[in-house]
Amino acid sequence: MRKSGILMHLTSLPGPHGIGSMGKAAFEFVDFLRGAGQHCWQILPLSPTGYGDSPYQSCSTFAGNHYLIDLEKLVNDGLLTEQDLDGISWSDSENRVDYGIQYNHRLNLLRTAFGRFTQQDKLDAFCTANGDWLPDFALFMALKDKFQGKPWYQWEKGLKFREPEAIWQARHELKEQIRFYSFVQYLFFGQWNALHSYAKENSVKIIGDVPFYVPYDSVELWTAPELFQLNADLEPTAVAGCPPDAFSDDGQLWGNPLYRWDVMAKDSYGWWIRRLAAAGKLYDVIRLDHFRGFESYWSVPYGDEVAKNGKWIKGPDMDFIQALKAQLPKLELIAEDLGLLTQAVLDLRDQSGFPGMKILGFAFDSREPSDYLPYKFGSNAVCYTGTHDNMTTRQWFETASDEAVEYAKEYMALTEEEGLVWGVIRTAMSSVADLCVVPMQDYLNLGGEARMNFPGTLTTANWTWRADAGFASKALQERIRKMTVLYGRTENKQ
Repeated sequence: MRKSGILMHLTSLPGPHGIGSMGKAAFEFVDFLRGAGQHCWQILPLSPTGYGDSPYQSCSTFAGNHYLIDLEKLVNDGLLTEQDLDGISWSDSENRVDYGIQYNHRLNLLRTAFGRFTQQDKLDAFCTANGDWLPDFALFMALKDKFQGKPWYQWEKGLKFREPEAIWQARHELKEQIRFYSFVQYLFFGQWNALHSYAKENSVKIIGDVPFYVPYDSVELWTAPELFQLNADLEPTAVAGCPPDAFSDDGQLWGNPLYRWDVMAKDSYGWWIRRLAAAGKLYDVIRLDHFRGFESYWSVPYGDEVAKNGKWIKGPDMDFIQALKAQLPKLELIAEDLGLLTQAVLDLRDQSGFPGMKILGFAFDSREPSDYLPYKFGSNAVCYTGTHDNMTTRQWFETASDEAVEYAKEYMALTEEEGLVWGVIRTAMSSVADLCVVPMQDYLNLGGEARMNFPGTLTTANWTWRADAGFASKALQERIRKMTVLYGRTENKQ
């Protein structure tokens, strides 16, 4: 069945505590999606945000972001009071997340909730059910507190190298803090499972995102350094990035440690399988970020300040895909096949059978035929007007060359009467792609002020956009539903 959905991260939802959460607004958005005939809600990673407030630079690939825990639910559960929340100014603007304020207040409130929590048997059961990752994560976070936030590779030697005696001592010494961080995850997953179940009841699938790399300062590096390209002192020997292109003379230096794919292959990529199996419980469909990295990856010598001195190294290719399909045959996946694509990458995507991504915002920058033009792609694809890393469609019209804009208008038969952005949405909806996903910013006809992320930059604009209260109006819902019905993307015609 042809389907469509909306891209909007939880943090972008309106609400009273400075950031979108898994509370009332999230459930109301599911209602909005269902009423608009949408069957998919695409979000960004749910893991804790890291460097630059990015959900793609998380200290854990398994844990949930405690900023997303709904505080009103904790009040209703008797773990917080309205007085606990009084006096906190959550943001200077209702349209922006202030991560500094979240950092300064959220954990203190959750510690207050922890002090009132009495259902220890339920927490014990949660810890047992998540025993494959939670003990290491909770210890990692407790040690982060002990060492004032220093990265694990700057901890004392016994802990850095995970010597058994040092780890045992730390677990004993920090057992209360470990219990607290386990409690935080108990709250997160309790609220997420309730929201996810509600989405399923309303025939809305959650499309989640799994980043390709993990940061150096992460639980994964600390607990399994043998799987990464590190030396005997646990320093990276090479790091990730991408080569120079039309947008960057020096390339992009991401800095993430690289995988030892040969070591990972010895147990049929068990680390990746566990990671994707966990993501498969969180989400209904997984977008595999940086899919081209499975074919080959850009390796930059550690210590280089720019990425241009790197080189392409062969990745695990189809061997990984076959192992993935054998061990997780029911997993639904989307290949994020953007960026510099060689024929080998395209062949890997096609052999995998995973749908790729077609971005209309990339289709009209020149008169040269583009693979993103609708007549160029088939049904096994996801058509987007744009993603979280792109300009909003309105911003594109405001900044693109006159030639590109005229080309887009001619190709898509755009008119001012319909609205240029709505004409692009119509083109995406009417395409042959099995799935069409439109960012909420485009449905709201917002400009550059609503862009979610500008890759390669560190600004307070990245990851901070929030929608106005009342953004999900009945009029908008009806307009989306009519277009969805018109192009055969829903059975919900009532």
